[in-house]
Amino acid sequence: MSKHQSKYSTIHYESYLKLQELLSIQNLRSEAVGDPAHEETLFIIVHQVYELWFKQVIHEMTSVINMFSSDSVDEKNIGTAIGRLDRIVQIQKLLIEQIRVMETMTPMDFLEFRNYLFPASGFQSFQFRQIEVMMGLQEDKRLTYNNYHYASVFDDKKKAILEATQAGNTLFGVIEGWLERTPFLNFGEFDFLSQYRDAVSKMLKTESTAISDSTYLSETEKEQRLKMLAGTDSYFDNVFDEDKHKAEQEAGHLRLSYKATIAALLINLYRDEPILHNPFRMLMTLIDIDELFTMWRYRHAQMVMRMLGRKMGTGGSSGFDYLQATASKHQVFRDLHNISTLLIPRSDLPVLPDNIKKELGFYFSEQSK
Repeated sequence: MSKHQSKYSTIHYESYLKLQELLSIQNLRSEAVGDPAHEETLFIIVHQVYELWFKQVIHEMTSVINMFSSDSVDEKNIGTAIGRLDRIVQIQKLLIEQIRVMETMTPMDFLEFRNYLFPASGFQSFQFRQIEVMMGLQEDKRLTYNNYHYASVFDDKKKAILEATQAGNTLFGVIEGWLERTPFLNFGEFDFLSQYRDAVSKMLKTESTAISDSTYLSETEKEQRLKMLAGTDSYFDNVFDEDKHKAEQEAGHLRLSYKATIAALLINLYRDEPILHNPFRMLMTLIDIDELFTMWRYRHAQMVMRMLGRKMGTGGSSGFDYLQATASKHQVFRDLHNISTLLIPRSDLPVLPDNIKKELGFYFSEQSK
C-alpha cells in the first residue's frame, strides 16, 4: 500500500466516532443500587453533552487567544477569530436550549435519583472553570463557592492548570492589548477627544433642555431626570480624564485600561468606516459571549429553582441563590457593554478629515492600480 493510500485509508462511521465507547458510558447510579430511575439517563446525557460542548468552546477560545497573543495581529486573523467566537455564541445558544430538554423532567422525577448524586455537583465541572478563567474572570471577582476557593474541588494537577491559565494570556487580556495597539488611535493633528468632548457637551445640553422644557413631566420628575443625567455626565469624565479612569480602575469599578477604552469607543463611534467593520464585529461578538453566559447562568438558576425550590444543592451550595448571584456578578467584558453609555448620535459625530477618512476606508490609488 502506498503512503497516499495509507493516509486516506477508509474508516467506518462507528469506529471513527468511537460510538461503542461513547454510548456505553451512561451508567445509572440508581440502577447500580437496584432502584433504576428512568429519568437519570436524560440527566446524564444532557450533562455529558454539556461537557462535549465545553471542550469545543475551549478549543475555539484557545485558538483566538493564541492569534491575539503576539504584539502584531494579522488583520486576516480578525475575520477568522470572529468566525470562531461566533461559533462559541451558537454553542452557547444550544447550551441554553438544552435546559428546556432537562425541564421535561419533573421535580418528582428528579427526586427519584437525586439522593444517589451526593456530593457530585456541576460546580465540579473543570472545563467550565477553565472557560471562566480563559475568558478572564478575575479571582477576586468570584463569588465564594460554599465558603471555599472555587478550585478546592479539584486535584493538584487541575489546580495547577487553572493557576497557569489565570497567570497566562486570557481572552480579556489579549483583547485589551490588541485595543491598546490599534493604529487608528493616532490621528496626528486631528484631536478626537477634544472634538468628542464638544459633541458630548452639546448632546447633554440638548437632553437637559428637553427635560427642563417638558410640559409632560412634573417638577419632581424633571429634578430626578436631571440628576440621572448628571450621573451620566460623570461617567463621561472618566473618558476625558485618564487619572479619573485609573482611580475608577483602582476602586474596581472599571477594568479595561484607559487606552483600550478610548480605542473601543472610537471603533463603536466610527463603525461605519470600512476598516473598522471587523473590529466592531469583534467587540460585539465578545459582548454576545458575555451576555449569553449570563443568560445561561440565569436559566440554570431558574431550572434549579423549578426542580429544587430552596433546597441545598447536591454539592453543598445554597443552590438557586448562588447561581442567581453569579449571573450578575461573573461578567468579564462589562466595560465593553458600558461603551454604550458613551455613544452619541451619528449626526453629532466629529467629522473626520479627508485624509483620515481615506485611511479608514478601502481604496485604490491610480498608482496601486
